[in-house]
Amino acid sequence: MVRNNGIESPSPRPRIHQTHPHDTPLFQSTVSQSNLRRFNYWILIFRLSAFCFSLSASVFILTINAAAAYSPDSPRWYRFGAFRFVFAANAIAAVYSFFQIGASVWEIYSGCTLFSEYSQVWFDFGHDQVFAYLLLSAGSAGTELARQLREVDTCRANNAFCIQSDVALALGFAGFLSVLISCLLSGFRVVCFIIKGSRFLH
Repeated sequence: MVRNNGIESPSPRPRIHQTHPHDTPLFQSTVSQSNLRRFNYWILIFRLSAFCFSLSASVFILTINAAAAYSPDSPRWYRFGAFRFVFAANAIAAVYSFFQIGASVWEIYSGCTLFSEYSQVWFDFGHDQVFAYLLLSAGSAGTELARQLREVDTCRANNAFCIQSDVALALGFAGFLSVLISCLLSGFRVVCFIIKGSRFLH
């Protein structure tokens, strides 16, 4: 209450603020909700492809000596630092992508992010960049090692080893492209959040 010349008058009604970044306006147009869901489906597709490619690359590296398990002369992937790097990078990226698949499914069906909206958009964008760089670095290191093995006639004596390692590297680069596209999409959400205060332009 505010006194004005001895007469009490009601205080101005306080404005309602969005006190938490996770709190979003309750009203959204049907078109905006449809566009947001479609955009989230695209993110889910690339998260799923990143998971499949990265997991497949890790499996191919692990089974690279399966055909020649009883041959003492065949090279072993774990004796090469670059191939260990490829396996570790793709395995970690697969775990991250699996987590992001769950987060995307949650957002599609619940309409809200797993974390607060502010934290979610920056978490996605930052980690997508890290894992894209990790997969690119691992793929580059593995490709250089594969080239060196061909120069010293390792692949001529163990052709299956080199073919399977090439397949694993190709799958790793496909996983990198999927994470890179996811990074571009999450970057778009960051820009929308900076401009409009929401992860999508309504």
